[in-house]
Amino acid sequence: MLATHQRPYLAFFLLALSTGAFMARIPDLQSKLEVNKAQLGVTLIGLAIGSLVSLSTSAPIIERLGSKRALAIAIPGIAILLALTPILPSAEFVFGCLFLTGLLAGSLELTLNVEIGRIEAVKGFSIMNRSHGFWSVGFFVTAVTASFIRQAGIPMWSHMLFVAVIVSILAMLTVKGMVNSPSLAVTEGAKAPFVAFPTLALMPLCIIGIAAFLVEGAGLDWSAIYMRDVFGSTPFIGGSGLTLFALFMAVTRVTIDPVVDRFGAGPVARVLLITSVFGLTLVWLTPHEYAALAGFALMGGGCSAVYPMAVSAAAQRTDRPSAINVAAVSQMAFVVFFLAPPLLGFVGEAWGMRAAYAVCIPLIFISILLSGALKSGGKSKPAFSGASHETAL
Repeated sequence: MLATHQRPYLAFFLLALSTGAFMARIPDLQSKLEVNKAQLGVTLIGLAIGSLVSLSTSAPIIERLGSKRALAIAIPGIAILLALTPILPSAEFVFGCLFLTGLLAGSLELTLNVEIGRIEAVKGFSIMNRSHGFWSVGFFVTAVTASFIRQAGIPMWSHMLFVAVIVSILAMLTVKGMVNSPSLAVTEGAKAPFVAFPTLALMPLCIIGIAAFLVEGAGLDWSAIYMRDVFGSTPFIGGSGLTLFALFMAVTRVTIDPVVDRFGAGPVARVLLITSVFGLTLVWLTPHEYAALAGFALMGGGCSAVYPMAVSAAAQRTDRPSAINVAAVSQMAFVVFFLAPPLLGFVGEAWGMRAAYAVCIPLIFISILLSGALKSGGKSKPAFSGASHETAL
């Protein structure tokens, strides 16, 4: 039987298994669909659109369903829909399938973040960063595994079907015996809007999340191209920037929650954001490729836990239902996550790849000034709206 705080770990890990396997097979999907890179990009954006729609509108539905039912639907649903993509007849059908996948992925992200915020309030210790760390670990595991599977010549459809079966079985184990954590009491008279627009009080958390995702997009999407264009690095050295970024992000997320509990989210976020500034500056100005690799490592560690802490703070606010507040922060951050790669690409094309990293720094400084909006995790005992209300499926 899984402990309450362990279920989000496994859920994030399973999400990474499904999405990581699909992303590793995108070249095979392109060959099967016989589309060029631009057409493939338009097809894949269905996932982003679905996620943003879901993050904006699914909070009331999730509140009614409860975390257990939402997880039971979304985790296997994502895996099954992604398993259908290699057997669909055209890019248009794949776009539609990915849109549906995005609807479930956005609702799963929202459900997990809300449930984690409630668990933190009940347990009195932080698990948000560690939970997101399991996504990083799962993504790394499935990416490495997929590379061997592709090398062995195993077709995409059989690979994705196997992943869907495994994820669906583990999803049942994740929700088996699960009891929802109690909702935080909402301020009397507060009304949940249908669309999760951020309030003025939430804007600092939104900006902090946006800054973290901007750094993440700069590291994940452009590090290899930066190393190639700026230093003419070999493929191994060029790829090491991404590897170090992802490694330091995962390690920091998995290990930092006790630090947050001891020192508070605000001070920890300031240290991490300052670390990001050092990393970005190093990548921006260094004349040596190995120093640039160190910069990417600092960027990965620096941006790692900032967004999860912003989500945790939003989940524990009581001015509106937590699902609404988490959705508002998440959707704004995800807009940047999806738009940052092309926008940074335009900057890199116009002024060089170094400039693409320099333009991130001002927003990080603004986030440092706003970091006081992050509350210390689990230090106080908020009021709850009632006892746990989940029943078996």
